Amino acid sequence: MTTKHLLLAIAVTCLWGFNFSVIKLGVEAMDPLILAGFRFTFAAIPAVFFIKRPNVKLKVLISYGLLFGVGVWGLMNLAIYSGVSAGMAGLILEFTVFISVIFGVVFLKEKLSKVGIVGLLFAFVGLGLILTIEDGSVTLIGLILGLLAAVSWSCISLIIRKSQIKQMFAFIVWSCLFAPLPLFALAFLINDQNVFNEIQSIDELGVFSILFQSFITTLLGYWVWNRLMTIYPMSAIAPLNLLVPIFGLIGSALFYNELVSLNKVLACIVITVGVMIPMGVAWYQTALGNLAKTRVSK
Repeated sequence: MTTKHLLLAIAVTCLWGFNFSVIKLGVEAMDPLILAGFRFTFAAIPAVFFIKRPNVKLKVLISYGLLFGVGVWGLMNLAIYSGVSAGMAGLILEFTVFISVIFGVVFLKEKLSKVGIVGLLFAFVGLGLILTIEDGSVTLIGLILGLLAAVSWSCISLIIRKSQIKQMFAFIVWSCLFAPLPLFALAFLINDQNVFNEIQSIDELGVFSILFQSFITTLLGYWVWNRLMTIYPMSAIAPLNLLVPIFGLIGSALFYNELVSLNKVLACIVITVGVMIPMGVAWYQTALGNLAKTRVSK
């Protein structure tokens, strides 16, 4: 991976990590499914009227939109609403790293190096430390919802890799069009008439949460990330997701005074090591290759 693309990927993970605090801000102001519904409404409209539909099958757009809107963020909003802290939500969602790598190997026939396996083992140990946290920042129902969201994220990563989408920004905009209706319908089924009261009572902080998630996190963040997914193997991109919980914990500690216990610190350290081992080896190999090419050219 080039340095430019690596820095872009890290910037996106930072944005996504802080986004969990923005989501928490939103679910404190309104129903979590309504929050997700408005997020994808504004991500699609009005942009969909000005951007030509991408050259992909309709079923790909619908599948991605439903998995992305309902499967990932509808469930993750519910997880945070169910008691998972903004910092821990990022850690739980990172189980998608292991699922994505497995999907890449099984379905896309990608190869996983021994160094990559070592890195993932470090990450697994770090995520396993979640189970030892007992400060109330993780609930059972929240953990289950978060794990289901991780599975959904792995599925959409597989869709991106297999579809080889070229018009990525248009794809994000048009796929978001299929998320709001199911999210609003689920909110209505769960809350009935209270949905209308929820919408009418949205305050300025709720509006900020919606707009930040719609334009900054969704359109900008996922456009950059999914574009990188079409360039590099899933097994190379997916481990960088492990940086998201680190930024998530930092954001939650800054904005919500979340207790950063020893277990959480250890988890973040081990996860970071898991990311840096394969990335460091890759950088070293790339540097040696460039040096060899330079000597040959001379």
